[in-house]
Amino acid sequence: MMILTPEELEVLLLSSKVAATCLIVSLIPAILIAWILARKEFWGKSLFETLVFLPLVLPPVVPGYLLLQIFGNRGILGQYLAPLGLEFAFNWKGAVLASAVMGFPLLVQSIRLAIELVDQRLEMAAKTLGASAFGTFIQVTLPLASSGVLVGSILCFCRSLGEFGATITFVGNIASETRTLPLAMYSLMQQPDTEAAVWRLIILSLSVAFFALWFAQWFNRYQKNKRGR
Repeated sequence: MMILTPEELEVLLLSSKVAATCLIVSLIPAILIAWILARKEFWGKSLFETLVFLPLVLPPVVPGYLLLQIFGNRGILGQYLAPLGLEFAFNWKGAVLASAVMGFPLLVQSIRLAIELVDQRLEMAAKTLGASAFGTFIQVTLPLASSGVLVGSILCFCRSLGEFGATITFVGNIASETRTLPLAMYSLMQQPDTEAAVWRLIILSLSVAFFALWFAQWFNRYQKNKRGR
């Protein structure tokens, strides 16, 4: 069993805090947008969909720079938010924002695909029995799409753990504040005689990602087997 050094434990805890917070603030908006994309048709849907998934194909530095221009202390919105105590640039809250921007499309897509697989006749039956649109979504659609919500959540969490380009551009690489796992590895690679430490962080990253993805696959199979009974 690998024993973590205090510095490695600090990096792991900070990375987990950033990834968990990113998931918490992203989940409800992602469910709403996924439902809209899966169930609604409206003018401009293609443009809206493109904007949602754009971070997937952009170099991560681009969203990071845009976040800096918007939410930096002298940014378009940041200059007004900073006096209110809402500072994002160069602190862990900014790392959450950068991770959310990069992981949000994965979360939306997983939930959207799961909602599209839900039989709409079940939703119509619930409405016929008197359920409201919101009640139908909460009691019928969301439970049946729960596997997609979980898989998307894990993908978003893992994407946040691995976020590098947007984070280092927006919040820098500050020890104990914004230095997450990939940034810690990057810092060690700039120093001599740190190969062993780099490998320890690589093994730690692989372990967390492997367990998270394995759990998602296991839960997905469990849900399918449960429905097939």
